[in-house]
Amino acid sequence: MNAPDKQSGVGSGSQVPTCFRHPGRETYVSCVRCGRYACPDCLRSAPVGQQCVECVREGIRATPKARTVFGGRAATTGARVTWVLVALNITIYLTELANNKIIDYFALIGLARDPALGGQLVGVANDQYYRLITGAFLHATTPLHILFNMWALVVVGPSLELALGRVRFTVVYLTSALGGSVLFYYIGAPNLPSVGASGAIFGLFGAWFVVARRLRLDARGIVVLIAINLVISFTIPGIAWQAHVGGLVTGAALTGAYAYAPRNHRTLIQVGATIALLAVLILVTVVRTYQLTV
Repeated sequence: MNAPDKQSGVGSGSQVPTCFRHPGRETYVSCVRCGRYACPDCLRSAPVGQQCVECVREGIRATPKARTVFGGRAATTGARVTWVLVALNITIYLTELANNKIIDYFALIGLARDPALGGQLVGVANDQYYRLITGAFLHATTPLHILFNMWALVVVGPSLELALGRVRFTVVYLTSALGGSVLFYYIGAPNLPSVGASGAIFGLFGAWFVVARRLRLDARGIVVLIAINLVISFTIPGIAWQAHVGGLVTGAALTGAYAYAPRNHRTLIQVGATIALLAVLILVTVVRTYQLTV
């Protein structure tokens, strides 16, 4: 008489089948996908029957990741990056209140001698290029400055993050901050400091305008918001309008490349556009540094 065929985890004759991952556990339940016997700890509910954990993992790997309309990975847990940026800005602001010298060390400034640091020569042109980014995370000690910026970030950020995806949203925010800083560095007075996330916020304004136009949404609200803030930027003394305009143009340009990139090779085109824009900002920075140091 022929011996019965053997299956993973099943013995011959009257032997009780065992879990293929835990040979010491008896079970009569098998995976509906691969047919192997498995104990309750190694099974997961499926639309029909139960599947073993290995088949579940294989199915997850084979399932395409959900993408946004612009190619980013769809966020499933809310606007996490937006809230991280809000928390980071507020934390740095509170640190400023505890130690105001942080502004002297990290504010955006072209080239000057800082009396608060004993007449030390400071600025981007003095090889302190980090100030182009760190200045965008600092704020004036008056609460109104950070309150407005964080309000704007909360209003625009979540929707834009969900539309672009976390990575693209983060890149737009940081590149807009850099774009605003670079324009201020290039045409602003080199001895005047600048702080604030306004360049990044204006970049998000520009990004949301592009997204609204691309998706054929009503863009009148963001246009009015941009117009009001530009009027304020140019009419109230002491506001770094250069950072606002630089951030607005950078955010709109980069998001335009993301939003209108064709589906074929979309990610490659988006990455190339990001690199090209960063190269332009670096070139402008180098030119300005040469002007201030020669």
